[in-house]
Amino acid sequence: MFGFDPVVLAIVVLAAVSAAAVAYALLFSRIEADKKSASRINRVKSAEVDRAKVKAARDRVQEMSKRRKSVQDNLRDLEKRQNEKTKKTLSMKLRLVQAGLTVTLTQFYLFSAIFASVLLFMAFIIGASWLVMIGIAFVAGLGLPRWVIGFLIKRRQNKFLNEFPNALDVITRSIKSGLPLNDAIRLIATEGTEPVKSEFRRVIEAQQVGLSIPDACARMTLQMPLQEVNFFAIVIAIQSQAGGNLSEAIGNLSKVLRERRKMKAKVSALSMEAKASAVIIGALPFIVATLVYLTSPNYMIVLFTDPRGHFIMGASAVWMSIGILVMRNMVNFDI
Repeated sequence: MFGFDPVVLAIVVLAAVSAAAVAYALLFSRIEADKKSASRINRVKSAEVDRAKVKAARDRVQEMSKRRKSVQDNLRDLEKRQNEKTKKTLSMKLRLVQAGLTVTLTQFYLFSAIFASVLLFMAFIIGASWLVMIGIAFVAGLGLPRWVIGFLIKRRQNKFLNEFPNALDVITRSIKSGLPLNDAIRLIATEGTEPVKSEFRRVIEAQQVGLSIPDACARMTLQMPLQEVNFFAIVIAIQSQAGGNLSEAIGNLSKVLRERRKMKAKVSALSMEAKASAVIIGALPFIVATLVYLTSPNYMIVLFTDPRGHFIMGASAVWMSIGILVMRNMVNFDI
């Protein structure tokens, strides 16, 4: 066994440490320079990456700004065209189409004239005055038929609103399954329920004569002048020009329409008490007048035979009409 002298071992260790210290002292400046160079290189690389990120973010912001401006321009253009079409097409012929009737404009005016003539003849038979006969003819020929048309339009629009979100859901599922928008609309036109089926069939017919889908959907607002239909036309027009996920957009529109319908139902339920009070207040004078006439006819007959009674009844009708209109505006809410 060879023995090691501790003194020699200590000298070797000290020599190694000294050599390492000398080498570190000689190479320290170079090591620090390499570290600083690496640090500067990393900062330059990070700055380049940051500049690339900033540029990409700036490009995204510019692209979003351009797209937002394009959407706003499309919305203004669609609203302008819609207002122009609405001003130009407020005719009785269009109202007959909106009501879902197949009668022509000539047939409507002929029916109105016949109805007014029948009521005028009945008023002449019972010996009514000429003023009353003129009023009956005016109401029967111009007022009542148009009121019936307005009632039919409102009823058809309510049916359309009840089925329209379901039709949008069908379109959304059809697009997600891979069908194009044309086939999805054609599916509603053949398998849907009225009146949604008829309106989408008009869209298909408009496409067959050369109109694009956005223009055909915009024309649907003429036969069905509702905000919901206008929303649908705007979504189709924006998607065709700016792109995007059409199924998601139509699905979101369907959810919005359902929420609007829920809100309308809630407002209607909350205002039902006020509507009932308005109906009772509006009908109370007529009920009281009828009961007084049945119990004391001589007391009420003066209003129908004396000219002053005619004046009182006319003034009362005017004030009652004003009161009814005021109460109607108080209990009706637009959503």
